[in-house]
Amino acid sequence: MRRFAQAFLPEAMPEALDPRVAAALVDAPERYNVAVRKPAAVVLDRGAGVVVEDFDWGLVPSWSKLPETKYTTVTARLDRAPTSRIYRRPWESRRCVVPMTGYYKWDRSTKPARPYFIQSRDGRVLFAAGLWDRWPADAPELYTFTVLTAPNDAIPPPLVPDGPIFVPAGDVRAWIEGPWLPSRFLSRMRQPELDAYPVSRRIRSRDVDDYTLLEPVDPREDADPSDDGDLEDDD
Repeated sequence: MRRFAQAFLPEAMPEALDPRVAAALVDAPERYNVAVRKPAAVVLDRGAGVVVEDFDWGLVPSWSKLPETKYTTVTARLDRAPTSRIYRRPWESRRCVVPMTGYYKWDRSTKPARPYFIQSRDGRVLFAAGLWDRWPADAPELYTFTVLTAPNDAIPPPLVPDGPIFVPAGDVRAWIEGPWLPSRFLSRMRQPELDAYPVSRRIRSRDVDDYTLLEPVDPREDADPSDDGDLEDDD
């Protein structure tokens, strides 16, 4: 997962979601091609209650000497995050939720590779568990986040069954505030039913960001034999 979309309609908001959070998400900018180092709306609590704010995608740890990393930090594996040097501190106290209309994933079993858009089967907003951090530690200059991932059999074939860990709307606050056993809390989450359909390879361009990216395409009409897909997206 290297791209996702945020474009929220009031009717897509689960009833269990905090009404203030739902209203803020409906008012948030529409984004159809969120990529690394681009802003996205995240739900978190920095000590004054749960709010929605724009953070940049791709976590930069507070101890980093530069506002960047040599590692790919848009996602973090659930089984590694608690002990990772990059994610350990955010794991302990800086949890967030990343709302999504859906996300893009490449099918690499074909040549050329084919992008799909994955969304909730019931059309509701998805809430991915994430972590956030502030760089540098002593000044509010850059806020960034990562999305936690794990195996997920709900992802339909032919796509690899691995992706974001989704939290039910009613458990958003519990994840942000910090469950007693975070790994067990997430690993026991029942994942929503998902649908996937092929979309245009135009999502490869960071500069393309409009609603037409969500339109289904016929793979036979959107094929380029010389194209091996998005080299930045390794799933």
